[in-house]
Amino acid sequence: MILRPILILMQTLTTLTLPLMSQTPDIKVLCDPATGLCTLPEFSEVAAETNWKDSQEIIYIGDPMCSWCWGISPEINALQRYGLQKGIPLTLTMGGLRPGGGEAWNDDFKNFLKHHWQEVNERSGQPFGYQLFDLESFDYDTEPACRAVVTVGQIEPQKTLSFYEYVQHHFYVKSEDPKQVAFYKPICEALDLDFEQFSKLFLSEDMKLLTAQDFSNSRSWGIRGFPSVIYRDGDELHLIAQGYVVYDDLKDRIEKIQSE
Repeated sequence: MILRPILILMQTLTTLTLPLMSQTPDIKVLCDPATGLCTLPEFSEVAAETNWKDSQEIIYIGDPMCSWCWGISPEINALQRYGLQKGIPLTLTMGGLRPGGGEAWNDDFKNFLKHHWQEVNERSGQPFGYQLFDLESFDYDTEPACRAVVTVGQIEPQKTLSFYEYVQHHFYVKSEDPKQVAFYKPICEALDLDFEQFSKLFLSEDMKLLTAQDFSNSRSWGIRGFPSVIYRDGDELHLIAQGYVVYDDLKDRIEKIQSE
């Protein structure tokens, strides 16, 4: 199966020329309050590993610890319901915003994050808690949270988006640490997932490899910022959103492609 190497961008998107982003020196991820996009400064394409199961699909690329992904969460939830009505499955691919972490937990980084979260709250209305910034140390490593979502995708795929949203809520509102296995116990209980099964898989090398494959796939599709949404029609990938976009616009862009 041959995929087009370049995503088809709709003319309404303006991702090629981004305005100056909120940033401070030494902070690797750049987040733009105008477009609602968090981008990765270093970017290289790699070969994708794809196994399409349906003729069409909505692919959401995000990271549970990407604040604009929390901001767009209600819109993605509505898009999933739309897809269910139309027989178009919505699947998640983890993008890996800060795998491995590494940023110093200092005043510059905390002030950057806090200001950015406030911008997301003002635009999207999504709630935030700020107790995280009272911690003396914190490693903003997003790989474990991404791996947790990938793990649930292997156990009960139909619960993946709900699990993803719970992880976002527990991190952004409750200021809990997704790197700890115990973080996921109440989420598994809320979704009637076997926590012991989840824990065993979550800590396995297989899940680490699958998570790394998600990161590779998203980059091979040309994705360098989150949240992003792709509509796949057969072998054609159409980028319908890169950054914060409301549900009505997401739906309209899919239907425009279908009508062409």
